[in-house]
Amino acid sequence: MRSIYDVLAPAKLNRFLHITGLREDGYHLIESVFVLIDWFDRLHFEKTKNNQISREDLTTILPLDDLITKAARSLQKFTHHPYGVHISIEKIIPFQAGMGGGSSDAATTLLALNRLWKLNLPLHKLMSIGLELGADVPFFLQGHNAWIEGIGEKITPIIHSPTKFWILKPSQGIETKMLFSNFLLNPNPENATISDFAIKPNDFGRNDLQFIAERFCPGVSEAIKIMANLGLSGRMTGSGSAVFANVEMDFQPPSSPNTFRSRICSSLEAHPLVEWAVG
Repeated sequence: MRSIYDVLAPAKLNRFLHITGLREDGYHLIESVFVLIDWFDRLHFEKTKNNQISREDLTTILPLDDLITKAARSLQKFTHHPYGVHISIEKIIPFQAGMGGGSSDAATTLLALNRLWKLNLPLHKLMSIGLELGADVPFFLQGHNAWIEGIGEKITPIIHSPTKFWILKPSQGIETKMLFSNFLLNPNPENATISDFAIKPNDFGRNDLQFIAERFCPGVSEAIKIMANLGLSGRMTGSGSAVFANVEMDFQPPSSPNTFRSRICSSLEAHPLVEWAVG
């Protein structure tokens, strides 16, 4: 087995996001469909013979103790593994976008190190470690588009038709905690079902965080307006600030203000490392 891996971490979109309740510990309950897309970070892992975990930022400078290093340390602590790793990261997925970039990086780190360090932990063990790092991490570990419930830990894989998306990311990001703690957020306990989504996937549901996000980030409203002027129905993904719309396969995006990142993405059938998860 090799001592070096060069692997991808995909982003995701929330087709909708319903806030259905609030637990006693302060975590909100959700309903959503998460879809993997072909917007990737790239991570390079090289095993070291000491027990040190180091990280090199090749593009964007990340926080000193981000989810990548936290994931590596959590796995090392859980398994008492004697070796370490040097991780290089090309950060391409935008920050504070609602696209799960940090959680995806953490999941890819757990999957890669489980193989690199020859730990052979089963998927349910990795998912338990991942949930401690962030609610979205288990989704990326299980590797398939999915119906999501609970705080993100209840995952039901679904088949998602190949779809093309236009994504506009304002320059301003949004802190997830700020939206979930806003006094305007009122959970709606009315539950939807997978069959409800299957009937009309392209315009199902809503994003319950969007109206709050628009108060703090005018770019969300502006992105939705840009798409509406083209006859497209834009919606914020996750806690934002990225906005997406379903588009036809031959769609070519117009030029956008330089305060936005514009990208055409396609849905993925599965995570690039889906076969690395054991059991």
